[in-house]
Amino acid sequence: MTLWGGRFSSAMESGLWDLSESYSFDQVLYRYDIDGSKAHVRGLVRAGLVSADEGTTLIGALDEVLAEFNDGRFERSSSDEDIHMAIERRVIELAGDVGAKLHTARSRNDQVATTFRLFTLNAVAQVAAASLALIDVLAAVGERNDDVYLPGYTHLQRAQPVRLSHHLNAHAWALLRDVDRLLDARDRMNVSPLGAGALAGTSLPIDPAFVADVLGFKAVFTNSLDAVSDRDFVAETLFDIALLGVHLSRMGEELVLWTTTEFNFAVLSDEYATGSSMLPQKKNSDVAELARAKSGRLVGNLTGLLVTLKGLPLSYNRDLQEDKEPLFDSYRQVMMVLAALAGAYGSMTFNGDVSAAAADDPFMVAIDIAEELVSEGVPFRQAHEQVGQLVAEAVNTGRSFRDVVADHSDFNRFLDLFGPGVALARRRSPGSSGPQSAGAQQQLLSAARTRAEDRLTDGNEVSSEDVAGPFL
Repeated sequence: MTLWGGRFSSAMESGLWDLSESYSFDQVLYRYDIDGSKAHVRGLVRAGLVSADEGTTLIGALDEVLAEFNDGRFERSSSDEDIHMAIERRVIELAGDVGAKLHTARSRNDQVATTFRLFTLNAVAQVAAASLALIDVLAAVGERNDDVYLPGYTHLQRAQPVRLSHHLNAHAWALLRDVDRLLDARDRMNVSPLGAGALAGTSLPIDPAFVADVLGFKAVFTNSLDAVSDRDFVAETLFDIALLGVHLSRMGEELVLWTTTEFNFAVLSDEYATGSSMLPQKKNSDVAELARAKSGRLVGNLTGLLVTLKGLPLSYNRDLQEDKEPLFDSYRQVMMVLAALAGAYGSMTFNGDVSAAAADDPFMVAIDIAEELVSEGVPFRQAHEQVGQLVAEAVNTGRSFRDVVADHSDFNRFLDLFGPGVALARRRSPGSSGPQSAGAQQQLLSAARTRAEDRLTDGNEVSSEDVAGPFL
């Protein structure tokens, strides 16, 4: 079976078939395509284009096809170029001539666009939900290690002490922005293209707004050319996932550093580490390294699609078949990374004494001395210069910064600042890393996370059937 047999006198050559077929990867869309087809049938019945009995027959056939896919009984025909053709072919086999009415007032162009939007809407919700789950893990780890603190870094050089929970919350805020972007994208893509036809609509009396409502879309297309050619929603989703992947990569990089012998701030559980095939002593942070590496793949999927889209004239072009594999892959990869990092963080242990010793590095008291001078009326630039000279003396003589301060009568009144945890406790401005602002920050983060979850489930609950099923 082909969808255009009347025009052609010979079958597609095998080389073109191999290039054109997409069933091998788009079969995962089957339930979304069937949902779209069932809504389309209801629209055809409403428009009087098929009878109520015919509609019942068509929907019954579609339900049977769905059951065959779910049970693993569906058999692909050698002529099934894609999932859409496979489902229609099977419906015709089951329903006879009535099945041939399924595609009335519809093109594969608006059919594919609708199916893929339905998939992407659910995929976005799944990624957002998994991101919120990782945020919950970070919050739990911070609460469980409430007394742990470590150096904060700039340029990967020790800068100021921070609480572990403060550090993990910084990642949580970035992830919340990712969730926000994903849900923004979901709002924009929540528009039904079904009814746009091949590109210019149809002369038949269909009601696109009706099928949009049946499918749960919040809006219906207003321009048929744009409806079938728009893949902004794919590109935007790929960008959101790519940026999420960058944030996850940053987290992975930190875990790689923290779990080295040189840092020794944390230890991965055996369940989230690997060994060496040669070196018996090794315990490797592959989970973090793979999280770091996947970001390149996610960025590549985004750039590949953008290049594909950049030169396409209106309206539909077959180039748009290349929109699916990048999104399928990015979705699958980021879901795996989110789950793996959640497990890694949730099961790792922290060496609080080691990180505290690093965070109490005497040099990190330099800013506290400068700020004490400022509180005494010394202009900051002068205070910075004076403390900088003390730091230079310690570096040049190889002495402890604390000892240098102790030897200067103008500064030895600041020796109490070198006590364990003192510099951390002094960070008390709103949003800072000290314990005094921790409670307010946690409340703000918790409230923001609740708003994100409310937004996620508001009017578009995550499907109870995991869209990742065919992949994972």
